[in-house]
Amino acid sequence: GGIMVMDPHTGRIFASAGGFSFYMSQFDRASQALRQPGSAFKPFVFLAALEHGFTPDTIEVDEPVRVGNWQPENYRKKYLGPVALETALALSLNTISVKLVLQIGPEAVAAVAHRLGIVSPLGNDASIALGTSEVTPLELTSAFVPFSNGGYPVTAYAVTRILTRDGKVVYERNGSGFPKAVSENDLWGMNRMMRLVVTDGTGTRANFPGFDIAGKTGTSQDYRDAWFIGWTNTGRPGGMMIGIWLGNDDNRPTGSSSALAAG
Repeated sequence: GGIMVMDPHTGRIFASAGGFSFYMSQFDRASQALRQPGSAFKPFVFLAALEHGFTPDTIEVDEPVRVGNWQPENYRKKYLGPVALETALALSLNTISVKLVLQIGPEAVAAVAHRLGIVSPLGNDASIALGTSEVTPLELTSAFVPFSNGGYPVTAYAVTRILTRDGKVVYERNGSGFPKAVSENDLWGMNRMMRLVVTDGTGTRANFPGFDIAGKTGTSQDYRDAWFIGWTNTGRPGGMMIGIWLGNDDNRPTGSSSALAAG
């Protein structure tokens, strides 16, 4: 597994772990493992949809979808009929995500993801809706930061200053950051939908009393990867951004009873 804990306002890494035993493996899964994000990628799809005129209240029909020989299914193998987009994201309905990509184009989704901080190459077909392009836990967690801090992308960092023994500064982090990348209206819509993920959707195990929590779960095909990316105290100082990934190094399925993610 891998975990990344960050300041949702600056991108500063508070804590990171890339496995349970450095002696057994020096591979850092938090920053080096390229894995399919599955449904944890859907916020970029839904943000792209909002930028194309959709709203959290827009109704789409959850029904079987076919793209050529590909027929994606919801993880519960059921269809709910007409649903609002906020419900579709909360319940992680695959069919709705694919429908959105078919309407706005995979290029629009990839552009949003790259603008927010995804640096890995992304596919250019409808399967981008289900997070089939591999990313690292570090970059996915970093790319969620703009949802929590008012719309500003960040560069994740762990080192602020390096000094010599006699106190000479040889490195000091500086810079003014990136310009705003998400409009206020779209940011409000995304926070509304991702709060619902935690209060009434697939992420209810991350719902703790007294905290304002938003985020998104994710599993990849055959439960090979399990994710939760989320944050506390949205839009206010003192919050935390966390990204968690669990899976097998050899890409074997983990089993369908993942405690972290359901969609």
